[in-house]
Amino acid sequence: MVAAVTRLTEEVSRTQQRAVYKRAAILLVLCIVLAAIASSSDLHEALMGVLAVTEDIIGQHPIAGAAAFVMLAAISAIFTFVSIAVIVPAAVFAWGPAASIALLWLGWILGGAATYGIGKFFGRPVVGWFTAGEALRRVESRIPNNAPLWLITLLQLALPSEIPGYVLGLVRYPFPRYVLALGLAELPYTFATVYLGASFVEGRVGLILITGALIALLSLVTFYAWRRTVRDTQTRAL
Repeated sequence: MVAAVTRLTEEVSRTQQRAVYKRAAILLVLCIVLAAIASSSDLHEALMGVLAVTEDIIGQHPIAGAAAFVMLAAISAIFTFVSIAVIVPAAVFAWGPAASIALLWLGWILGGAATYGIGKFFGRPVVGWFTAGEALRRVESRIPNNAPLWLITLLQLALPSEIPGYVLGLVRYPFPRYVLALGLAELPYTFATVYLGASFVEGRVGLILITGALIALLSLVTFYAWRRTVRDTQTRAL
C-alpha cells in the first residue's frame, strides 16, 4: 500500500514539477538576456535612455504610473504566461528599490487574491480558462481546506503563484490565512526581483546572474520540500 501511494504521489507531482522547471528556465533565460544587454555598453546606455523617458512620463503622471504598475503585477499573478520582470528595471529607475518593492508586493497580493476569488466564486469551469485543469486537479487532491499555514506558505513558495490561488479558492481555504501565506511567500521573490532590476540598472552583470540563479534555486528547493512533506504525510496516514 505504501509503495502504491508513493508511486501515485510521484505521478501527481510530475505536472507541478514541469511548471516549476519551466518557471526556473524562463527566469534563467531572462537573466542571461539582461546580463548580455548589461554587458554591452551601447545597448545598456540605449536602454537607460528609454528608461529615462519612462521616468519622465511617470513623473508627469505619478498616480497613474503606480496604478498601472500594480495592475500589471496583479495580471502577472493571474496569468502564468505574463511576467512583470521585464518592466521592473523601469520601476526601479523611476521610483527606486523601496517603492518598487512595495508596489510589486501589493500587485502580486492583489493578483493572488483575484485567483482565489475566481476559484471560490466561479469554480473549476472558469478556472480552466486561466490554467491547466489537470494541474489544478492534481494539486487540489493534495491540499485539504484545513491545511496548516506553514504548508500553504511552502506551497506558495514552491509553485507559480496562480496555481495555489486557484486551488485554495476551489477548496475554500480560509481567505485571511491564504493572504497571510501569500504575503509571506511573495516577500523573498519581491525583494529578489527588484534587486534583479536594480542590478540591471546599475549594469552589474554578475549580480544579475547570481540573483536569477538564487531565485530559481529557491523555487526548486521549496518545491521538493513541499512534495516530500506531502508525500510523508500521506504515507503516515496509511
